[in-house]
Amino acid sequence: MKGMAASLLGAVALAAGAAPRYAEQGTCAGHPGIALTVPAGWCAGLVADARDGLRMPRRLLEVAPGRFWIVDMGNWEPRRGRLLELRTDIARGQPGRVRVLASGLDRPHGLALGPDGRVYIGEAGTVWRTPVSEPVQRQDVITHLPTGGAHPLKELAFTADGRLLVNMGSVTDACRGDDQQQTMPCPELTGPQPRAAVYVARFEGADLALKDFQPLATGLRNSLGLASTTARDGTVRLWQAENSVDYTDAALPAEELNELKEGASYGWPYCVSDAAGKAVPARGYEGRARCAAQTRAHAAWPAHVAPLQLLTAPAHLASSSPFAGRLLAVWHGYRQHGQRIVAWRLDENGRPGGARDNLVHGWHEKAGLRPLGTPAGATFDTEGRLWIVEDRNRSVIVIAPRQP
Repeated sequence: MKGMAASLLGAVALAAGAAPRYAEQGTCAGHPGIALTVPAGWCAGLVADARDGLRMPRRLLEVAPGRFWIVDMGNWEPRRGRLLELRTDIARGQPGRVRVLASGLDRPHGLALGPDGRVYIGEAGTVWRTPVSEPVQRQDVITHLPTGGAHPLKELAFTADGRLLVNMGSVTDACRGDDQQQTMPCPELTGPQPRAAVYVARFEGADLALKDFQPLATGLRNSLGLASTTARDGTVRLWQAENSVDYTDAALPAEELNELKEGASYGWPYCVSDAAGKAVPARGYEGRARCAAQTRAHAAWPAHVAPLQLLTAPAHLASSSPFAGRLLAVWHGYRQHGQRIVAWRLDENGRPGGARDNLVHGWHEKAGLRPLGTPAGATFDTEGRLWIVEDRNRSVIVIAPRQP
């Protein structure tokens, strides 16, 4: 429940009053500058926050120059979510800067631009799409998705070949029933619509009608980061960021980056990864789990970083950009290794590796300068700038080249 837990802590912290604010220092891309650690020659600017009506922003997407759509969950209660539009060419306080395009949404989280040019929104129980228009023209695409349990959020990501990946998070943290027993096989992994899985939707025809919607891979507790990369030979690779089982230990279990293979099982709830990436029995499954049979993680990440998004830098970025040719991960966790956006270089086979780069960090609390921050999502605009939503402080932040 890492993403949910961190956001709940933020909600409690903000319940007594307005969201805390960043101290403003100079300007960045025409917005007030704030103190975050960013790549050399770049800066961080505060674009919007609670003063603009933001409540719990989780995803954003540029739909046209100067226009961003934002999925705002509102909170963890059903039907409090909204789809917003932010106009960055309108000054703060002016009418029309932030407008509500749709309201009453059920814990919306996923937001993706489809190959048809329409925007896809993932609510807890439904995936729907709309053209970039006003009013919103809602068309439900996938319905009757499970909305209960600890992990109801639906992350969305289109692959390079037009498939749509959808998260179907587990009902529980570690398959523990009401009697506190951990059964084997775990019932969440069985039946016609297993949980703890990544599903794939395939479309056909000029209007991209849904052809089928099936599990792609299982044993994945909560896949709030999904992305695809393309190798030099055209091979499409699928990636998942795993929010692992909650231990109270500071360093266990590792979060994971998994390369998704059709039909593979990645261990939940029976196995977790240690700090070296080796699959070991999860607590409660010692002596029963056969971890050698599970697909090993591509990489082990520090415990509790709570990855909430994966994204690749667009191909049009100049090679001099600090984001070019990389897979980025948004680490939302409020503990030591979280609160940052990190990246790895992609090799010619489309696989991330090498040293980790901490591209945007420094969200730890510092009196008079900034509050504790928890980035939740990110996107690139057509100019190659990185835009971030930070849900704890209800903020939109831009990372842009520093101007003389």
